[in-house]
Formats: sequence, C-alpha cells, structure tokens
Amino acid sequence: MLTLIIGGARSGKSRFAQSLCTSGRIAFVATARAEDEEMQRRIVHHRQARPRHWLTIEEPLALASAIRNALPCADTFLIDCLTLWLSNLMWEQRESPPDEIERTALSEIDELADLCADRALIVVSNEVGGGLVPESEVGRRFRDLQGTVNQRCAALADRVFLTVAGIAIPIKPAATL
Repeated sequence: MLTLIIGGARSGKSRFAQSLCTSGRIAFVATARAEDEEMQRRIVHHRQARPRHWLTIEEPLALASAIRNALPCADTFLIDCLTLWLSNLMWEQRESPPDEIERTALSEIDELADLCADRALIVVSNEVGGGLVPESEVGRRFRDLQGTVNQRCAALADRVFLTVAGIAIPIKPAATL
C-alpha cells in the first residue's frame, strides 16, 4: 500500500508519517545530505525523533535500489522526503535535458511503487506549487517537476494526506461528509 503525505514546510508531514508506522519492521529512508550546519542539525533532530529499532537507510539518490536491497529487512518503508531527493537528482543531472530528468524521476517513482506492492510504502513530499513563482529558471523547473512527481505518486497511491498546521487531511480516498 502506497501512502503519500504532502504539505508545506514544517506542516507536520514527517510526524504524521511516523505515526503511521505502528508495527512490524520499519525502514526509514532519509534523502537529506548534510551539506551545511543547519541541515546537520535538522538531520540530528530527525534521528533523535525516530525509534531506535527502526532501520535507517541514508540514500540521497538511488531510492529504488536502496529499498530493493532492504526488502528482506522491512515490512514498511518510510521515505522522507521526495523533495530533497528530487533536488539531489536535479543537481546530479544538472547537465541533462529537463525531459530526461523528468523521465528518470518518474521511472524511479514507478519502480518504488512496484517494489513495495506487497508491503507498506509511506512517502513524504512537499507541496511547493502554492507559493510565489520562483525567480530563477531552475527554481521554476524544480517547482514544476515536484508537482509532476507528486501527481504521479498520488495517482499510484492508495491513500493521500495533506498536512496543514499539524493536521492530516485525507485527500484520497476522499473523505465522506
């Protein structure tokens, strides 16, 4: 079962995602790179917030490969987050044409869904399209590609939640009134 959790920065996405991991063997796939002091502090904070018995996989790029290697070790995979992963991918492939980067990203999403068809996959991603139009071309390409990646994940997902101010709102399946 694929669950997508989207929301803005500091909206409670990670906390909610972790709350869904209640039993079984959990593997946390961290995509952040500790490239500056502030990010190092964030990573330490997130490590301390996770249960110690969870398997932690630090992989900034090759998500499907990392999960494939860990399939025997986990029933649930939590990827936090697709936004940093996509940023890493765009940086690594910065000389590639935008459509090639998009194909690579969407192929990775499809492979993740296939790999975890018989287990839980929880994916955290930022909703970046609701703010100002980025000034730079690369910023606009990132925003657009993040939206495309989120749409692919949502289409493949069994459940989608939007987090706002620490509240998780079910989007898919649609909440009944």
